[in-house]
Amino acid sequence: MSVDVEAAVRAVDATAVMELLRGRPRLLGLGEPTHGDEVLLELRNALFRQLVEQEGYRTFALESDCLMGLVVDGYVTAGAGSLDEVMAGGFSHGWGAFAGNRALVVWMRAYNEGRPAEQQVRFVGFDGPLEMTGAASPRQALTGLFGFLAARVDAELLPCSAQTLDGLLGVDERWTEPAAMMDASRSVGSSPQVRRLRLLADDLVALLESQAPHLTAVSSVDEWDRACLFGRTAVGLLRYHRWMADGSPGRMGWLLSVRDSMMAANLLAVAERAAQRGPALVCAHNAHLQRHRSGMRLGGVPLSWWSAGAMVGSRLGGGYAFLASAVGTILSQGVQAPPPDTVEGVLYGLPRDSCLVDAGRLAALLGASVPARVSAWYGYAPLDPRYLADADGIVFVKDAVVA
Repeated sequence: MSVDVEAAVRAVDATAVMELLRGRPRLLGLGEPTHGDEVLLELRNALFRQLVEQEGYRTFALESDCLMGLVVDGYVTAGAGSLDEVMAGGFSHGWGAFAGNRALVVWMRAYNEGRPAEQQVRFVGFDGPLEMTGAASPRQALTGLFGFLAARVDAELLPCSAQTLDGLLGVDERWTEPAAMMDASRSVGSSPQVRRLRLLADDLVALLESQAPHLTAVSSVDEWDRACLFGRTAVGLLRYHRWMADGSPGRMGWLLSVRDSMMAANLLAVAERAAQRGPALVCAHNAHLQRHRSGMRLGGVPLSWWSAGAMVGSRLGGGYAFLASAVGTILSQGVQAPPPDTVEGVLYGLPRDSCLVDAGRLAALLGASVPARVSAWYGYAPLDPRYLADADGIVFVKDAVVA
């Protein structure tokens, strides 16, 4: 495919991104086609630094456990704990081991040193407390929410006691049974205790919302935001466990949808604070941030669901922007130079190691001759040429390095 795309290409930096967007979104999504590419992580870190220093960005949001993310935020804002402890206990999915994530945390802590709270950069995990092998116990979220309310509202308003909550939660191991992901009968999600916990979680969140005028007056902004996070997470986790226990054909589709719904709720909370704190850079897999439906095959069965980016975009409109990322090769994973009749192949032919591409302009240049799609494998999702114009831009890296 012979297409001159130089007119749609520029360097990857904050100035070029802002010119490409022609607006100031509250949330700027930066996707990646696979996790762990250190070249993309280095570009991401450099872009975030520029966005902070030149454009007033104040939050970095990552596809990582939202409760574990509180550990990272405590370190970058107040120096709580040691760097090694934070990298080990502040990231899910094993991402504390990525050199790029460690470098990001080090920079954020150094940037915040000596700055007042209102000028500091913040770290947010926006994924649920979920892994591919299962979901966490809702204990931290439920007890955190209960403790916040118990300290601030009349006792007779609470729907249960702390002892009742503890008894219903039981031991955490019953929630994290690894076999439950593939065997619904091994999940606790359909038990009478979990059904009652779902009702109590709903009541606790309703109490939080109905008492908001009082609670926001007697709490700091961070205390209130954390209580809301506990509420969202408790409800989402209990819903996830309910569907883990479901044996119907729609089970996996529901689990994927619940996960992205939890992500979207957390991102909308970040967007709500953006007016006071400044915009946020949001980093995750392309499949979680794109505006069109996401899809995958599991055991030969096609699955489809709306991504967090699609949900957030439908709510925020121009307040959400999305840069997809694409790579040419990942030689360490057997991904060779892409065929020239693919989007990645067209970009691979450029004499650049990395670039920012105007996605709409590229789609127009490619015209009606829709190129083929690079073959995907588990964990790596190449660009779908049908949806190029759904992204505001594309960050392209010629040769990725994934361990």
